[in-house]
This record gives sequence, structure tokens and C-alpha cells, in this order.
Amino acid sequence: REWTMKTSIVFLLCISVFPGFSQGRVVREDETGFAECNVFFPGQVPPEGFTEPFHVKICQQYNKEPRFATLYSTKDKIPLYSAFKFIKPAQSEEENWLVEPQIDDPENDLHEMVHEADIGGTVANLGANQALTSDYVGSGYERGLLNPSLLNEEDFQVATYTLTNAVPLSPALSKSWHRDIGKVVEQALIPHCSKMDHLYLLAGAIPSSVQVKGKMSVPESLWLAACCDAPEGWSLGLVKKINDENSLADLTVRELEKQLLPGVHLFKGNCGEDKQSQEKREAVLQVVSQIRSGEKVETSNNQDSGWVRRLAGIIATPFIKLLELLIYIFVELVKFVFYFLWLVVKRVVGTILDGIYSLWNGIVSYLKAVSMVLISIPYDVGRVIINIFLGFLQIVQDVVSLTYRILSIPVGFILHLAAFPYHSICAIPSVLKDMATGIGGTFSLVIDATAAILHGFYYLAGHIVKRFVPKGSSDD
Repeated sequence: REWTMKTSIVFLLCISVFPGFSQGRVVREDETGFAECNVFFPGQVPPEGFTEPFHVKICQQYNKEPRFATLYSTKDKIPLYSAFKFIKPAQSEEENWLVEPQIDDPENDLHEMVHEADIGGTVANLGANQALTSDYVGSGYERGLLNPSLLNEEDFQVATYTLTNAVPLSPALSKSWHRDIGKVVEQALIPHCSKMDHLYLLAGAIPSSVQVKGKMSVPESLWLAACCDAPEGWSLGLVKKINDENSLADLTVRELEKQLLPGVHLFKGNCGEDKQSQEKREAVLQVVSQIRSGEKVETSNNQDSGWVRRLAGIIATPFIKLLELLIYIFVELVKFVFYFLWLVVKRVVGTILDGIYSLWNGIVSYLKAVSMVLISIPYDVGRVIINIFLGFLQIVQDVVSLTYRILSIPVGFILHLAAFPYHSICAIPSVLKDMATGIGGTFSLVIDATAAILHGFYYLAGHIVKRFVPKGSSDD
């Protein structure tokens, strides 16, 4: 669930930690930049182009003092970048990981950054917009700090151990990231920036589609952008790929911006790119190259002052680049050989496993068929016995039915014979009635026939008289 920054609440995030307290401030949308933490950006202008509603600005504080700024993605549950300045290196201390209650529950009364175990059930939707310690447990990843604690003095270290400053990294990658960044800052960046308080650092992560427990995004790559806006200013970008812990590519800030979101500008005016000292930048790149190749870097304050050293550096750079290329080719060849061997082993093992799997399926099918046959034998025997019993019952039923029919023949005959006199006597009145009716009908028929004959004779005589006797005579 995405938590927007459209809220009118200004709050402080604090925690009591040994002699002081660590706090963070989620900045309101209507405030300019990161409020008190704008001091960590050149010209107090934060990077531009991070405009999504799930991008949350946090001013990380300790003892009521701003220590560094963080832009956190509640969608990816990781920080996109942390802005800080190098103070002085310090020894590592015990980790005390903190969470931000206000990110998940803006209406909560806990305005302090607190230990997750101390929250209990007082924060609604805890973990909806930020990663928790439980998200890292059993994942194979550890909490890698974008702003490394070792680049901060002891008074600053406590504030860095917040989950809003951590991204999921493999243990090896986390170790190499902190080691390389520490060396680059201390040996390459600080010695070539004439005013240490003018060195601005941005450490960030590019989210990928790979997620830890379906929640946190594993970074696609880590990056560092440095800007020294002192009179002889310069800027530099570094990128470490997540799939190669030994990689550390240098590039310009503009090239780095193209790998981030569209329209992103990390430094105001590109850190005075038009007036940058190419000599300083080349010197920084030379040290970065030495760090990348594992060479020991001299930290003398006069390392950039002698023309002999600069000439030696210019001459040595092509050989260093060639050596790097040869090492890279060798590493790639070794990787290719191992990859090829892996493919061969994978194919052979896959074939063997497929054969074992097919054999196992055959055995299981055979045992299944045999089991079905053995199980069906009692069933078939029982069915035959039942059919025999049912056939015997059918024979008994047929015998009983035949016997009944045989026995029922004389009984019917006797009944019909006994009923004959009754039916004969009862039929006499009906016969007499029919005879009387017949005699009466005959007599009536004779009378009707005689009358009809007489009427015919009368008609015939009348007709003869009318034809042959004269009319006069007839009238008389």
C-alpha cells in the first residue's frame, strides 16, 4: 500500500540511545526540499526528478542535529538515495536497528524512531510502507547501509542504523560495497577536495523487479555520486553491479543520471560541470583505478603537486588500463570455462536424473499395476460367488413359479365347472325374454307387410281407374 506525502503533519522521529537520542523527520510536501537536511546538497538544492507519490523525504537526525538525508520508496521498501558528508572514520559499534512508525501510521503518537521490538501493537499497518527486520530473516540478504556507518564519527553512527537507510544485499556484496566506498572517499575524494565541507556525497540504489519475500526490491545496482564545489571543483559517479561484487565502474554524473529515472538531476548546475578541473578529476580517477585494481594508494598531501608524478601517472595509465583489460579478459575466460563446465555437468547430471526419474516412474507404475491386480482378485472372487448365489436364487424362483402354474390349472377348471349351472339357470329368463321379443317382432312385421300390400293394391287400382274411366263417368 502506497503512502503519499500529502499530509499536513510535521513530526520528529526520535529514539533514546545511550547518551542521546536518534530521530528522523518526514518532511511535508509543501516544505522546500528536506528542510534542515538541505545542507547535505550543493547550494542546498536536493536532486530533481524524484516526483512519485511514494517517494518520501526523511531528514535523519541525532541529538536534534541533522546527520544525513534519505529519499525512501514506500513502493520498493528501500531507500533510493542517502545524502551525507564525510566527517571522519570511526570504529564499528553495535548495531541498533530502528524503524519509522510515522511512515506506516501518520496519525500515530509515536513521533520517534524506535526499536521494532518496542513498538508492540501501537502502530497500525506496521511494515506496510517500510521494510522490517523480519523481512530479512532467512532471506539470505543482510541490511546493507547506503550511508556507511564507518564513514561517520561515533556521534553520527547511531543515526545510520535505520532500516530506511538499508537495502537488501548479499553479505559479500555488502562487505565489498562498504570497503570500496570507504577507500574511494578516504583515498580518492577527500585528498582532492581542498575544502572537506564542500564535498557532497550521494549513495543510492536502483530497484529491480526481484523482490525479497514479495516485498522488498533487491537493488539492480548501487551508485555513488560525489560533488566537490570548492574553487577547483569536480564531480564523479561510481556504479557497482549487484551481480559482480568486484565491479566498480567510474562515469560522469550525467552518465549516471541516465541510468536513473528520466529527468533526474543529482546536483544543482551539474556541480559546476562547465568549470570543473579536469586535472583534479583525472587525479581522482587515477586513484579510483588503483583502488579497483587493488594497488596501494599513497595519501601524501603533496601527491598531486609534482609534475614528475603527474607524468608518471599519465604514462602508467595506459598500462594500468591494459592490465585491467587483460585481467578482465582472464576473469571472463575463467568465468566462461566454469560456465561451460557447469553446463556440461548440468547436462550430464540432468540426463542421469531424467533416467533415474523415468526408471522410478516405471517401477512405480509396475508396482501400481501389480497392486491393482492383487487388490482386484478378492473383488472378482466375491463377485463370482455373488453371481452363483444369485443364479441359484433365480432357479429356485423359476421352479416355484412353474409349480404354481401347474397347480393353478385344475383349480381353475373346477371353478369354471362349478359355475356352469349357475350361469345356465340365470340365462333362462334372458332367453325367454329374447324369444318373446322375437315373436312380437315377427307378428308386427307381418301386420306391417299386409298393410303395405293392401295400400299398394289400393294405389294401383286408383291409378288404373284414373287412366281408363272417362272424366264424366268418373264424376258420377
